[in-house]
Amino acid sequence: MADAELLLADGRRARVAAGQPILPTLQSLGEPAVQSAVAAAWNGQTLDFMTPVPSNAALTLVQPDSVEGLQVLRHSTAHLMAAAVQALFPEAKFAIGPAIEDGFYYDMELPRPLAPEDLPILEAKMRELAAQRLPYQRSEMSLSDALAWARENRQDYKVEILETIQKYGTARPESREPRVESRESRAEAGAPSADSAPERGAERGSREVGVEELTGEVEAGRNTVSFYQTGTFVDLCRGPHVPDTLWLTAFRLTHIAGAYWRGDERRPMLQRIYGTAFPTQEALEQHLFRLEEARRRDHRRLGRELDLFSVADDVGGGLILWHPKGGIVRKIIEDFWREEHLANGYDLVYTPHVGRARLWQKSGHLDYYQDLMYPRMEGEGNDYYVKPMNCPFHIMIYQSKVRSYRELPLRFAELGTVYRFERAGVLHGLLRVRGFTQDDAHIFCTAEQMDEEITRAVRFSLFFLRTFGFKDYEVFVATRPEKFVGEPGQWDVATEALQRAAERAGQTYELDPGGGAFYGPKIDIKVKDALGRPWQCTTVQFDFNLPERFGISFVGEDNRQHRPFMVHRALLGSMERFLGVLIEHYGGAFPAWLAPVQVRLLPVADRHHAYAASVVARLRTDGLRGEVDTRNEKVGFKIREAEVQKIPYILVVGDKETAAGTVSVRLRGGQDRGVMPLADFVHWLATESKPQAA
Repeated sequence: MADAELLLADGRRARVAAGQPILPTLQSLGEPAVQSAVAAAWNGQTLDFMTPVPSNAALTLVQPDSVEGLQVLRHSTAHLMAAAVQALFPEAKFAIGPAIEDGFYYDMELPRPLAPEDLPILEAKMRELAAQRLPYQRSEMSLSDALAWARENRQDYKVEILETIQKYGTARPESREPRVESRESRAEAGAPSADSAPERGAERGSREVGVEELTGEVEAGRNTVSFYQTGTFVDLCRGPHVPDTLWLTAFRLTHIAGAYWRGDERRPMLQRIYGTAFPTQEALEQHLFRLEEARRRDHRRLGRELDLFSVADDVGGGLILWHPKGGIVRKIIEDFWREEHLANGYDLVYTPHVGRARLWQKSGHLDYYQDLMYPRMEGEGNDYYVKPMNCPFHIMIYQSKVRSYRELPLRFAELGTVYRFERAGVLHGLLRVRGFTQDDAHIFCTAEQMDEEITRAVRFSLFFLRTFGFKDYEVFVATRPEKFVGEPGQWDVATEALQRAAERAGQTYELDPGGGAFYGPKIDIKVKDALGRPWQCTTVQFDFNLPERFGISFVGEDNRQHRPFMVHRALLGSMERFLGVLIEHYGGAFPAWLAPVQVRLLPVADRHHAYAASVVARLRTDGLRGEVDTRNEKVGFKIREAEVQKIPYILVVGDKETAAGTVSVRLRGGQDRGVMPLADFVHWLATESKPQAA
C-alpha cells in the first residue's frame, strides 16, 4: 500500500501507510494536537477522523474553534438532535439539517406541534445519547438502494432529495433560467446571518439552504450517496462528523420556527428546531448572552413598545404602517439625507410608482425578475407593473435630452419607494419587507471621472454611517462571475477603481471572487452594530447591462457618441431596513438628535401644567421635540415610564422651577444634572441635537 505524508502540528513530517483511519494513526504518532481537534484537512477538504489516510498527501488538523471545526461540531450536533427527536417521536419525517453561522437547525414533520417547553426535554435526551458515545458511522449506498431505504422508512423528504439527485446529479438543480441579482435586492436583503439574531434564520434559511451540503452529489462514476448513522438514527449526508457523540458537550436548543419545505409556501410547513454548539461551555454561555441581548434589542418588540411602527394584516404582509413617533425618526433621517446629497452635488429626482410593461421588458426585469414583482395591472389597453427598482426611471430622465460630456458627472438621487413581492416566509419586521423606500442614486460619468466618483461615493457612505453611530466596518469588493455582460477590460478597470476607492477611504477590504452581479462588480460595506453583528448597508455597483439595453450615450469632446459609465449607489440600503438596524444598534435608545421625543416634562402637580406647557412651546420654537405628561400619577412612576420609553431628557418642574424659570434635569439612565435655567437647557439640547460624524 502507498505511503502518505502527515504534517504534524509541531512541524514534523511522518510517513505512514495509507488506508488506515486518520485518528488512530495520528494518536500512534504521538500528535498532541489530535486531542483537541475534531477533523482533518486534506487538499482543501475536511475529513472525518475515521476516514482512511489518503496517499501522497499532507494532512493538517481542524481545531473546533476554526470555521471548519465549528461546522463539523454543529453539523454533528444537528444529527444528535435528530436522533433525540426520533427517540421521542419515532414517526418523525426528516428534511434537512445543516450547520449555519452560530448554530444549526433541522426541519422535520412531527405528529404534533412543538412548544418551547419541549426543548429542555429534547436537550436532556440529547445529553443522554451523547453520554453513550455513539459513533458517527459512514456508509455508502447505490441510489436505487438509498431510495428503497427512504421509501421503506417513510422518509418522504429524503425520497424527494434522492429522486432529485437521480434526475439531475445533484440535490439542488440549478435554475434553467438566469436571474438578475440586483444591487437593490442584495442591499435590502442583507442582514445578520441566520442565528446572529434569534428567530431570523428560519424564514431566510428556508430556501433550500443546506440541501447540497447534507446530501452531496452523486460520486463521479459510482452512482452512490453517503449515509451517517448515529445510534438508530440514519441520515442521508455527506459529512464530515466528529468520531462519536462524546465529543459534543456544549450545546443548547434555542427556539422553534416554521419553514416551508424547500422555501415554497405551496409545500408543507415543517417544524424547524434551532440550536447552537461550541467547543466549550464558556463559549456557549457567551453566545447565549449575546442572543439574549439580541432579543432585548429586537426591533419588532421595540417597535411596538416605543410605538414606532406596525404591520397590519389588512394592509398586507411586509407593508409597514409608520406611527407618528416612527414617522418623526424617519423624517429626521430623510431630511438629513436630502440636505447632504444637495450639498454633495446630487440632483434630487422623483419617479412614478408604476410603469408600463414595455419599460420592464426593456430593462430585463420581466424576463429575469418577474417572480419578485407584484402582479400586472391592466388599464386602457396597457399592462402596468409596480416598480421593483428605480433604475429604469433614472435612465429615462437621463435620456430626456441629448447629454454632453460637459454635463457629466450626473448624480440622480431619490428616496424612491419600490415594491417586491417577497415570499411570506422571508418577511421579517423592517428588515425584509414588500414595500420599502430605497436610498437610491445613479451616477452617470465618463471613464476619466469614474475613479473620483467611486471614491466620493465610498467616502460619502462612510460619512453617513459614522454620523449614525457606526464605527466598525467590513468591506468587500466583488469581482467578475463566470457569466457576465460587458468587456473583460471594462470589468478590470471598474474593479480596480473599487479597490482604489476603498484604499483612499482608509478601509481594508476583502476580495469576493466571482461575487459580482452579472452586470458589474461592486463594493459592499457592512457595518457592525453594538453587538458586533454585521449588517449590509452600502453598495456601490457598476452596471454594464442597462446602459446597453437603453442605449444611453453622451456627446464627447470629439463630437461623437460615447457610452457613459453607470453606477448604482445605495448608502443606507432602505429607510425601513436601516431604521430596523438603528433600533437594534441603539436598543431603541436613540441619540438626542434622532429621538422622536427628546424631552418629557413632568409637572409635580396640576398647578404646574401651564409652566410645563410653556417649556414645551419654547422647545418647539427652537425646533426641538418635547411633550408633557399630565397624568394624575406620582412623579416617580412618570420617571420610570419615561425611562421605559427611552426618552433622552426628563424635566421635572414644581413650585421652585415655575417661580424661577428653571428646570430640574434628569438624563436617560438615571443621571441627575440638577436645576438649570431654561435658556441654558434649550441651548444645550440644541447643541446635542445636531448630527455629528463620529
